[in-house]
Amino acid sequence: MHLPVLNVAASDIPERMLVVGDPDRALRVAARLEDRVEIGRFREYVTLAGRHRGVEVGVVSHGVGAAGAAVCFDELFQAGVRRVIRAGSCGGMQDDVLDGHLVIVTAAVRNDGLTPQLVPEGYPAAASPDIVAALRRAARGSENIHEGLALTNAVFYSNEIMGSNLRLWQKAGVKAVEMECAALFVMAGLAGRECGAILTVDGNPLVERDEEMTGYDPHREVVREAVGRMIGIALDALVADPP
Repeated sequence: MHLPVLNVAASDIPERMLVVGDPDRALRVAARLEDRVEIGRFREYVTLAGRHRGVEVGVVSHGVGAAGAAVCFDELFQAGVRRVIRAGSCGGMQDDVLDGHLVIVTAAVRNDGLTPQLVPEGYPAAASPDIVAALRRAARGSENIHEGLALTNAVFYSNEIMGSNLRLWQKAGVKAVEMECAALFVMAGLAGRECGAILTVDGNPLVERDEEMTGYDPHREVVREAVGRMIGIALDALVADPP
């Protein structure tokens, strides 16, 4: 079977995959793999495979936002992928979730704009407990690790007409805001596959009093260093056996 949007043969996709938004981050992940090979490149979707700790794994980029990412996730599950971990970026939502920190996501608020067209409103977007535990074990000893809820938002730059909903979700205890986890968690739940996510904080619009994101700059060394730590944790969790 050929996967038309990823533009790869389903048989070339490993059963364990990292998913990332940025094609350059996919290349950065692949640089850590043994026997790495590029198996697909179309639109924002760059797919590579290799081995980590002797286990066959892969990585694919999915771009920004739930709609485009869902196409990627759907084709991965069509190909028989059993475990998917998102290694992405996010904004911090609590006062102690700051630049360069990492967030292990346990579940996501479904404000993504896509999943209401897949399942009813009450359907949960939850990470697999075994994957959360694997990420927690892989992150042991690493500094500035948080664990909890993410807000998956469809909007990156808010408009003054509707304003920002970040303060509301901050009060509800949400740790981070991003754009794809809810779609991954819902689709994995429907497909009966394992899923999880670990995210790098590249700013905190509430602490910085910048909900309009006018000062947003993810291209800093503190973020790059944290992304490197995140990739290592995500790969180790991807190949970990259940406890």
